[in-house]
Amino acid sequence: MTYQFPNTMPDLVATRHYLHQYPEIGLSEFKTSDFIAEQLTAMGYEVTRGLAKTGIVATLKNGTSEKSVGIRADIDALPIVEETGADYASKHPGVMHACGHDGHTTMLLGAAKMIAERRNFDGTIHLIFQPAEENFGGARIMIEEGLFERFPCDAVFGLHNDPGIPFGQFALRDGPIMAAVDECRIRINGKGGHGAEPQETADPIIAGASIVMALQTIISRNIHPLEPAVVTVGSFHGGTASNIIPGHADIVVGIRSYDPKTRDELERRIRLIAERQAESYGMSATVDYERSYSATVNHREETEFLRQVARKFAGEDKVVELARPFMGSEDFAYMLEKRPGSYFFLGTQRTPHDPQLHHPKFDFNDDILPIGAAFWVELAEAWLPAK
Repeated sequence: MTYQFPNTMPDLVATRHYLHQYPEIGLSEFKTSDFIAEQLTAMGYEVTRGLAKTGIVATLKNGTSEKSVGIRADIDALPIVEETGADYASKHPGVMHACGHDGHTTMLLGAAKMIAERRNFDGTIHLIFQPAEENFGGARIMIEEGLFERFPCDAVFGLHNDPGIPFGQFALRDGPIMAAVDECRIRINGKGGHGAEPQETADPIIAGASIVMALQTIISRNIHPLEPAVVTVGSFHGGTASNIIPGHADIVVGIRSYDPKTRDELERRIRLIAERQAESYGMSATVDYERSYSATVNHREETEFLRQVARKFAGEDKVVELARPFMGSEDFAYMLEKRPGSYFFLGTQRTPHDPQLHHPKFDFNDDILPIGAAFWVELAEAWLPAK
């Protein structure tokens, strides 16, 4: 598709709606990547493709400064059946932009055009269009494939839209802003048999129920009361009929935390409870514990820089401090582990009853597009001031 990316609001909306109609799952965003690369090449950027399969880094240099900055947008969609009823709804059944990554991409493309036209900076700008934020850790893959060695960044910045925050409000904080996320799968290995002869069996459902209840004590009795953490049993499956005691039962646990020591303690306690509770019933438990995204932890100096730019851009009343971090997770965490930077939320609320992120009726608020695009320009030019 030949498409010259514009600056006007109607065309920003048209671009976002185009991306919304053709969502792609992480590491498969091939057409999305083609579209983005075509726009950036036309703008005069040096475009590098192929990191994490579909990732793109667009580089623009101006002046003589050796300073650099990276700005990231995620490009992938979710495996959700869309229910918005919009005339630009997803044309890919079972896949939709239910998290607003179509909007994030459009805002960064809009910023890219303004930055290239203005050339009001001194240094190097790397625009990072990252795949697979939702499920596969595209940020981690890009880093493993040499992102910051090939494209050095003195700092990196990212944002996420939030329909729960008042429109146009910048919400940020120093330190942790989003949680680490882990998943644990527990299989209780029992001995099946007839439901009328339980004495001849080892009932894994009974042991599993005991494990579920014991897991609830971890937060209340093993973790400091002021340390945020969550242990959620999201799935407990076992058996097929009332007169059959199954041979095994399965439990799936979701875990959220911020502090690395707390994260270690959660894993230790979950493993111990599963194994010892099963043993107390004469059974065994197999524990498959998988650590996923790290906690997203903002750096103090870069967050203060972001805060000051946002106040200048939007006004004091539009910049708020988050009282506490969110328990959701974000793979931008991996970038902040490698480079200083900051991640923030941009409010997109229409009404207090807006569908939230990952809801089949969620639809990105187009009114924020020019604001987000202009802010990225402001930030880039403030980080790399022209001489």
